[in-house]
Amino acid sequence: MGDVLRPGYRQNLFHLAWMCLLSSMPQGGAKVLEKTFEEWMRYRDECLRRMASEPYPAGLFCNRTFDMYACWPDGSPGITVNISCPFYLPWFEKVKHGLVSRRCGTDGQWVTVNGSQPWRDYSQCEEETAAAVEEVGALAQARSAVLLAPAHQCGAGLQEGARRLMVSFKVLYTVGYSLSLLTLVSALLVLTVFRKLHCTRNYIHANLFASFGLRATSVMVKDALLERRWGMELVQVADWEALLSHEAALGCRAAQVLMQYCILANHYWFLVEAVYLYKLLIGAVFSEKNYYRLYLYLGWGTPVVFVVPWVAAKYLKENAECWALNENMAYWWIIRIPILLASLINLLIFMRILKVILAKLRANQKGYADYKLRLAKATLTLIPLFGIHEVVFIFATDEQTTGILRYIKVFFTLFLNSFQGFLVAVLYCFANKEVKSEMKKKWQLWKLDHPALCCAQ
Repeated sequence: MGDVLRPGYRQNLFHLAWMCLLSSMPQGGAKVLEKTFEEWMRYRDECLRRMASEPYPAGLFCNRTFDMYACWPDGSPGITVNISCPFYLPWFEKVKHGLVSRRCGTDGQWVTVNGSQPWRDYSQCEEETAAAVEEVGALAQARSAVLLAPAHQCGAGLQEGARRLMVSFKVLYTVGYSLSLLTLVSALLVLTVFRKLHCTRNYIHANLFASFGLRATSVMVKDALLERRWGMELVQVADWEALLSHEAALGCRAAQVLMQYCILANHYWFLVEAVYLYKLLIGAVFSEKNYYRLYLYLGWGTPVVFVVPWVAAKYLKENAECWALNENMAYWWIIRIPILLASLINLLIFMRILKVILAKLRANQKGYADYKLRLAKATLTLIPLFGIHEVVFIFATDEQTTGILRYIKVFFTLFLNSFQGFLVAVLYCFANKEVKSEMKKKWQLWKLDHPALCCAQ
């Protein structure tokens, strides 16, 4: 038989792929689909060999066949044929005593549904997926789950609800990252074009904006590659082999590496901002020029120290799919530890800076209400700059959060991370008095240089 998948058979394989993804544990699902397909290929080859070697019966009968799900022997007319659940199912140990059934019609043809799709009863071979659906995502991998879910319809209301929630999450952070990217590019242009804004403080802001922009770009590129990878039409068995090959995954793996680097760089430019502001408030003996090169090494160089060993570990130990899932969480700690370390240091600097601000406000306060207002303003302004909000979920790891807490964590993480670039660009560029004053001066000069246009308006 050929390896072209008819519509009914394609639906069965899509259904199987989605079930594999749902049944896999968050920490160990990276190779489930790949391993299942390898086992399916072995099951198919054994079936074809058996069909070729066994003699045919006499008289009227339903032909032996492999319907892409199970291997069926010749069937007698009017009889229901029962066979064991196929061994390639990831949950086979739970259903190994179950049976899948097909009915041979009195005309010697297998009974079909809607005239084309084979009828079968495989209810005994299905895994109970309610618990898996409720946890559908290893929501640390929410973006990957979002891209996979729309292609499959399994009929469960809870599963459909989880899929819609994932899609809404994807829309949320896509809007956030797009808005942030547009604002960050504009802010970078402002800080670059206006020469009077060139100073160490704004250079550091510009690098932070760049890290936010690269992070947003890398996330959107990775999503586009994943969507292209998992959204391709699978017509032949060879398409599945191509989909799961290492060559097909190179693009999304490169995007995954770039994204991890950008996330780390983003956190370490948070740290640079914290160190620089702390140095200004506490006082420093050395000049700013002596430090700026060190800031560059800290912001852009430190992530390389951690990303390179993570790439080596993934390549040597978990070289499967797009490197988005983690079978061994020890490798993920290579990325997580420096992020947690930077966040904790930022928190300590944040508390120290607030103490300094509090002391200065107390020394210069004009009124209680005004003093409280300025302290609150300083606090709220520093929070998005240092990324202190991430400390809220610092110990609520992906492995420890379940159920509704996991959805809450993912919502706030995606919302804050995607819109944070927009907030930082507005607060530290467009709402900055120095920047607004310089932009106003340039606007006045432009109007003086173009009086005809201004008068026409």
